[in-house]
Amino acid sequence: MVDMTLDDRGFRDLMAESQDLHVDAIKQIRQTLPALAEIREDRRGQSVDTDEVERFNLGRREVLARLGYGTAAVGLLSGGFGAMFAGLLAAPAAADTPLDIQVLQTASSLERLAVNTYKTALTLPFISGGNPVVKKFAQTTMMQHDEHRQAFQAQTKTLGGKIQDSPNPKFLKVVTAAAPGLKAPGDVVKLASSLEKVATDTYLINLTLLTDMTSKEIMGSVMGVECQHLATLRAVGALLAGGAPELIKIPLGADLGKLPAAAGSVAFPDALEMTDPGLIAEPTTGAVK
Repeated sequence: MVDMTLDDRGFRDLMAESQDLHVDAIKQIRQTLPALAEIREDRRGQSVDTDEVERFNLGRREVLARLGYGTAAVGLLSGGFGAMFAGLLAAPAAADTPLDIQVLQTASSLERLAVNTYKTALTLPFISGGNPVVKKFAQTTMMQHDEHRQAFQAQTKTLGGKIQDSPNPKFLKVVTAAAPGLKAPGDVVKLASSLEKVATDTYLINLTLLTDMTSKEIMGSVMGVECQHLATLRAVGALLAGGAPELIKIPLGADLGKLPAAAGSVAFPDALEMTDPGLIAEPTTGAVK
């Protein structure tokens, strides 16, 4: 059993920090719009840069070939959702739409899927009528994902692309298959953790493979928020699985020596977060056809 409890004040402070990070990310994203408008004008009348798409696809294949499975990924894939993720096939970016538009459309689809999933979770009696702090976390996280969606859509439109407002079809299959098995808070946390990991890994891969700085800023600004969501959900999930539904007690300013050993390792099981190839949404998965 995990020897860790979390009080409401500590959890609320964590949500406040998450909101601060989120506000900074949205501000940074909005600042990219003028640069994206210039890119759209520069492209006007030009064909899609197929060389850029091919470089992205080649780099993506090389990166995925090198990726290892970290502790978190192994645990996730060996869990109840492992078989669902394992059957998903990767696909290269298409050559008929600018790469950054495909990336933004797919990011929009992931954020829409996250919003829908949290919205559904909030209707479940053990979430809506359960711990009010956990409920508030779900509401806050859903709101943040919705604002990410709107920001990605604004960038897509600014670049001249079609807005994507449908959930990512690749990972919607996972959510749909998992829905009947959501019987307790721990089940919801596992599913939400999976989706946050998908977003984190997808944005990280895009960050490393995209070539222009504006697109990198877009992915990097949001990725930090998703990472914080993921770390929080991992900690909460471990507590629920360990039979500690009273959650966490990490008072602000507490001596580090008083914190349980699991406080850091649960949220960050690997010294360096490992990217899982099976949890990456390729640009085509959310691109508008």
